[in-house]
Formats: sequence, structure tokens, C-alpha cells
Amino acid sequence: MANVSPGRSDISTHPDVSEMRARYDRMLGGRDVALVDGPVFLLGLYCAVSPWILHYTASQPALVPHNLIVGIAIGLLALGFTAAPARMYGLSWAMCALGVWMIIAPWVVGDSPDAGVAVSNIIIGALAVILGAMCAFTAARSAPKP
Repeated sequence: MANVSPGRSDISTHPDVSEMRARYDRMLGGRDVALVDGPVFLLGLYCAVSPWILHYTASQPALVPHNLIVGIAIGLLALGFTAAPARMYGLSWAMCALGVWMIIAPWVVGDSPDAGVAVSNIIIGALAVILGAMCAFTAARSAPKP
């Protein structure tokens, strides 16, 4: 039987090695924020389930669907950051806007929230602003210069 498997050779002799290295560098260049993707997803998950964790489904019924929808939106942004980072990191500022909205939502959407509800939404909002700004600044820093 003939040996049809190629032997190992050094890729440095390949005619397209410089193009392949440039493409490899481009592909990995946008992943500077990969460590932020997980915490953003967990933040969205916590935001979505926070009404049931903190048991304010009866006292603040308007905030229940609000936090669920905003939490799902943050989670979807995190999945987008992971799946298509080059396209999605421009939406990091949208996550900052969602964070600011989460800070003021207990008084806009809710009805005289107690301290636990307000503090929970303020922490969620502050973390969303911080993580969104980290994503945006890192994406801007790692963007290719013209």
C-alpha cells in the first residue's frame, strides 16, 4: 500500500505564508475583550431573573417584565459579542445606554421601589455601564488604523 499521507513540513516555505500570517493576526485582533463576554452574559442572566431572586414580583409588577426584557437584551448583546465581535463591539455603547436606563428604571417604570429593588437595579446598571465601556474602549483601541 502506498503512503499517501504527506509528511510534516515547515510552513515557512509556503508561497502564501505572509498573507496567511496577516489573516491570522486580523482574525485574532478583535478578541481583546473576550474575557468581558462571559460577565456580560451573566449580568444579563441575573438582570432577567432578579425579580424572582429578590422576590419583588408582587410589590413591583411593572419591573418584572422590564427586567426580564432588558436582561434578555444584555444577554443577546453578550452572545453577539462572542459570535461576531468585529460587527457587534460597535454596540457596546448600547449596553452602556441599557445600564443607564437600568439605574433610573425603578423610579420611571416602578412604583416607589424599596431599597433592595433600587440597589439591585443600580448595581446591574453600573456594571452594564462599566462592562460596556470596557468593550467599547478595547474595541476602539484594537480597531485597525487606516
